[in-house]
Amino acid sequence: MYVKSKMTKNPYTIEVNAPISEAIELLREKNLKRVPVVKGEKVVGILTKGDIQKVSPSKATSLSIFEINYLYTKTTVKDAMTKNVITIYEDSLLEEAAVIMRENRIGSIPVIKDEKLVGIITESDIFDSFINLLGFKEIGSRITVESNDEPGALAVIADIFKSFNANITHIVAYRGNNGKTDVVIRTDTLDTEEIEKKLEENGYRIEHVLKNAEN
Repeated sequence: MYVKSKMTKNPYTIEVNAPISEAIELLREKNLKRVPVVKGEKVVGILTKGDIQKVSPSKATSLSIFEINYLYTKTTVKDAMTKNVITIYEDSLLEEAAVIMRENRIGSIPVIKDEKLVGIITESDIFDSFINLLGFKEIGSRITVESNDEPGALAVIADIFKSFNANITHIVAYRGNNGKTDVVIRTDTLDTEEIEKKLEENGYRIEHVLKNAEN
Protein backbone atom coordinates (compact mmCIF):
# COMPACT_ATOMS: atom_id res chain seq x y z
CA MET A 1 0.00 0.00 0.00
CA TYR A 2 1.39 3.35 -1.04
CA VAL A 3 1.18 6.80 0.52
CA LYS A 4 -0.64 8.17 -2.54
CA SER A 5 -3.52 5.74 -1.99
CA LYS A 6 -4.30 7.06 1.51
CA MET A 7 -3.14 10.68 1.51
CA THR A 8 -5.40 13.72 1.29
CA LYS A 9 -4.82 15.10 -2.19
CA ASN A 10 -4.48 18.80 -2.95
CA PRO A 11 -4.49 19.86 0.72
CA TYR A 12 -5.12 23.39 1.93
CA THR A 13 -1.89 25.40 2.05
CA ILE A 14 -0.69 28.80 3.22
CA GLU A 15 1.95 30.99 1.60
CA VAL A 16 5.13 31.51 3.58
CA ASN A 17 4.79 35.31 3.67
CA ALA A 18 1.07 35.40 4.47
CA PRO A 19 0.08 37.15 7.72
CA ILE A 20 -0.46 34.79 10.64
CA SER A 21 -4.03 36.10 10.91
CA GLU A 22 -4.77 34.52 7.51
CA ALA A 23 -3.45 31.16 8.74
CA ILE A 24 -5.52 31.39 11.94
CA GLU A 25 -8.67 32.01 9.90
CA LEU A 26 -7.87 29.11 7.54
CA LEU A 27 -7.35 26.64 10.38
CA ARG A 28 -10.54 27.77 12.11
CA GLU A 29 -12.71 27.87 8.99
CA LYS A 30 -11.58 24.46 7.66
CA ASN A 31 -11.22 22.86 11.10
CA LEU A 32 -7.56 21.94 10.48
CA LYS A 33 -4.86 21.04 12.99
CA ARG A 34 -2.02 21.89 10.67
CA VAL A 35 -1.36 23.28 7.20
CA PRO A 36 1.64 22.92 4.83
CA VAL A 37 3.50 26.15 4.14
CA VAL A 38 4.48 26.73 0.53
CA LYS A 39 6.54 29.06 -1.57
CA GLY A 40 5.03 28.66 -4.99
CA GLU A 41 4.55 24.88 -5.32
CA LYS A 42 7.43 23.93 -3.03
CA VAL A 43 6.92 22.96 0.61
CA VAL A 44 9.04 25.10 2.92
CA GLY A 45 7.45 24.36 6.29
CA ILE A 46 4.39 23.30 8.21
CA LEU A 47 2.26 25.37 10.55
CA THR A 48 0.34 23.89 13.48
CA LYS A 49 -1.94 25.35 16.11
CA GLY A 50 0.93 24.90 18.57
CA ASP A 51 3.22 26.99 16.35
CA ILE A 52 0.65 29.79 16.30
CA GLN A 53 0.31 29.73 20.09
CA LYS A 54 4.07 30.29 20.40
CA VAL A 55 3.83 33.66 18.63
CA SER A 56 0.48 34.66 20.11
CA PRO A 57 0.14 37.03 23.08
CA SER A 58 -0.41 35.38 26.45
CA LYS A 59 -4.00 35.10 27.69
CA ALA A 60 -2.92 37.39 30.51
CA THR A 61 -1.83 40.12 28.09
CA SER A 62 -2.96 43.69 28.66
CA LEU A 63 -3.10 44.33 24.92
CA SER A 64 -6.45 45.35 23.48
CA ILE A 65 -8.14 43.29 20.76
CA PHE A 66 -7.11 45.98 18.25
CA GLU A 67 -3.49 45.76 19.33
CA ILE A 68 -3.57 41.96 19.12
CA ASN A 69 -5.06 42.06 15.62
CA TYR A 70 -2.40 44.58 14.59
CA LEU A 71 0.29 42.25 15.97
CA TYR A 72 -1.15 39.37 13.95
CA THR A 73 -1.07 41.39 10.72
CA LYS A 74 2.62 42.15 11.27
CA THR A 75 3.54 38.55 12.10
CA THR A 76 3.97 36.27 9.08
CA VAL A 77 3.60 32.52 8.70
CA LYS A 78 7.37 32.34 8.22
CA ASP A 79 7.87 33.67 11.77
CA ALA A 80 5.84 30.85 13.33
CA MET A 81 6.14 27.80 11.06
CA THR A 82 8.25 24.71 11.68
CA LYS A 83 11.11 24.89 9.20
CA ASN A 84 13.09 21.98 7.71
CA VAL A 85 9.85 20.07 7.36
CA ILE A 86 10.03 16.31 6.77
CA THR A 87 8.41 15.24 3.49
CA ILE A 88 7.72 11.92 1.79
CA TYR A 89 7.25 10.91 -1.85
CA GLU A 90 3.81 9.76 -2.99
CA ASP A 91 5.20 6.39 -4.16
CA SER A 92 6.65 5.59 -0.74
CA LEU A 93 5.19 2.70 1.21
CA LEU A 94 2.63 3.50 3.89
CA GLU A 95 4.84 1.67 6.39
CA GLU A 96 7.63 4.17 5.66
CA ALA A 97 5.31 7.04 6.54
CA ALA A 98 4.33 5.31 9.80
CA VAL A 99 7.98 4.77 10.77
CA ILE A 100 8.88 8.40 9.99
CA MET A 101 5.98 9.70 12.09
CA ARG A 102 6.85 7.39 14.96
CA GLU A 103 10.58 8.12 14.97
CA ASN A 104 10.13 11.89 14.66
CA ARG A 105 7.03 12.14 16.87
CA ILE A 106 5.02 14.04 14.27
CA GLY A 107 1.37 13.72 13.30
CA SER A 108 1.57 14.41 9.57
CA ILE A 109 3.90 14.51 6.58
CA PRO A 110 3.51 16.62 3.42
CA VAL A 111 3.61 14.41 0.32
CA ILE A 112 5.57 15.48 -2.73
CA LYS A 113 6.06 14.49 -6.37
CA ASP A 114 8.85 16.04 -8.41
CA GLU A 115 9.51 18.27 -5.38
CA LYS A 116 5.98 19.72 -5.60
CA LEU A 117 3.30 19.32 -2.93
CA VAL A 118 0.58 16.84 -3.97
CA GLY A 119 -0.92 15.79 -0.65
CA ILE A 120 -0.59 15.25 3.08
CA ILE A 121 -0.65 12.01 5.08
CA THR A 122 -1.67 12.07 8.75
CA GLU A 123 -1.63 9.66 11.68
CA SER A 124 -5.41 9.33 11.27
CA ASP A 125 -4.84 8.08 7.72
CA ILE A 126 -2.41 5.47 9.10
CA PHE A 127 -4.95 4.34 11.73
CA ASP A 128 -7.69 4.04 9.10
CA SER A 129 -5.37 2.01 6.87
CA PHE A 130 -4.58 -0.35 9.74
CA ILE A 131 -8.31 -0.89 10.39
CA ASN A 132 -8.93 -1.53 6.69
CA LEU A 133 -5.94 -3.85 6.44
CA LEU A 134 -7.49 -6.12 9.08
CA GLY A 135 -11.02 -5.72 7.71
CA PHE A 136 -12.27 -5.06 11.22
CA LYS A 137 -15.52 -3.38 10.16
CA GLU A 138 -16.49 -5.91 7.51
CA ILE A 139 -19.22 -8.53 7.89
CA GLY A 140 -17.83 -11.96 8.69
CA SER A 141 -15.65 -13.72 11.25
CA ARG A 142 -12.24 -13.02 12.72
CA ILE A 143 -10.42 -16.15 13.87
CA THR A 144 -7.08 -16.04 15.69
CA VAL A 145 -5.09 -19.28 15.79
CA GLU A 146 -1.72 -20.16 17.26
CA SER A 147 0.65 -21.79 14.81
CA ASN A 148 4.18 -23.10 14.85
CA ASP A 149 6.48 -20.66 13.08
CA GLU A 150 7.35 -22.99 10.21
CA PRO A 151 7.27 -22.92 6.39
CA GLY A 152 3.96 -23.84 4.81
CA ALA A 153 1.76 -23.09 7.84
CA LEU A 154 -0.25 -20.38 6.07
CA ALA A 155 -0.75 -22.63 3.05
CA VAL A 156 -2.26 -25.33 5.28
CA ILE A 157 -4.59 -22.83 6.92
CA ALA A 158 -5.67 -21.51 3.51
CA ASP A 159 -6.39 -25.05 2.30
CA ILE A 160 -8.62 -25.70 5.32
CA PHE A 161 -10.70 -22.62 4.57
CA LYS A 162 -10.83 -23.56 0.89
CA SER A 163 -12.12 -27.03 1.76
CA PHE A 164 -15.18 -25.39 3.34
CA ASN A 165 -15.57 -22.97 0.43
CA ALA A 166 -14.85 -20.10 2.84
CA ASN A 167 -13.14 -17.06 1.41
CA ILE A 168 -10.22 -15.52 3.33
CA THR A 169 -10.55 -11.76 2.95
CA HIS A 170 -7.66 -10.69 5.24
CA ILE A 171 -4.81 -12.50 6.94
CA VAL A 172 -2.08 -11.20 9.24
CA ALA A 173 0.66 -13.09 11.10
CA TYR A 174 2.19 -11.84 14.37
CA ARG A 175 5.41 -13.70 15.10
CA GLY A 176 6.44 -14.15 18.73
CA ASN A 177 9.78 -14.99 20.29
CA ASN A 178 8.70 -18.43 21.43
CA GLY A 179 8.60 -20.12 18.04
CA LYS A 180 4.86 -19.52 17.83
CA THR A 181 2.86 -17.26 15.54
CA ASP A 182 -0.59 -15.77 16.05
CA VAL A 183 -2.40 -15.88 12.71
CA VAL A 184 -5.45 -13.62 12.39
CA ILE A 185 -7.80 -14.71 9.60
CA ARG A 186 -10.87 -12.83 8.46
CA THR A 187 -13.46 -14.67 6.41
CA ASP A 188 -16.74 -13.47 4.96
CA THR A 189 -18.68 -16.36 6.50
CA LEU A 190 -20.31 -16.32 9.93
CA ASP A 191 -20.66 -20.10 10.21
CA THR A 192 -17.15 -21.15 11.28
CA GLU A 193 -17.69 -23.96 13.77
CA GLU A 194 -16.58 -26.72 11.39
CA ILE A 195 -13.65 -24.62 10.21
CA GLU A 196 -12.52 -24.10 13.81
CA LYS A 197 -12.82 -27.84 14.48
CA LYS A 198 -10.73 -28.68 11.40
CA LEU A 199 -8.08 -26.15 12.36
CA GLU A 200 -7.72 -27.69 15.80
CA GLU A 201 -7.54 -31.18 14.30
CA ASN A 202 -4.54 -29.96 12.30
CA GLY A 203 -2.77 -28.63 15.39
CA TYR A 204 -3.86 -24.99 15.29
CA ARG A 205 -5.09 -23.80 18.68
CA ILE A 206 -8.05 -21.42 18.45
CA GLU A 207 -7.23 -18.38 20.57
CA HIS A 208 -10.11 -16.07 19.76
CA VAL A 209 -13.18 -15.82 17.51
CA LEU A 210 -15.07 -12.62 16.79
CA LYS A 211 -18.15 -12.44 14.58
CA ASN A 212 -19.48 -9.29 12.99
CA ALA A 213 -22.95 -9.49 11.46
CA GLU A 214 -23.27 -5.76 10.78
CA ASN A 215 -21.14 -3.06 9.14
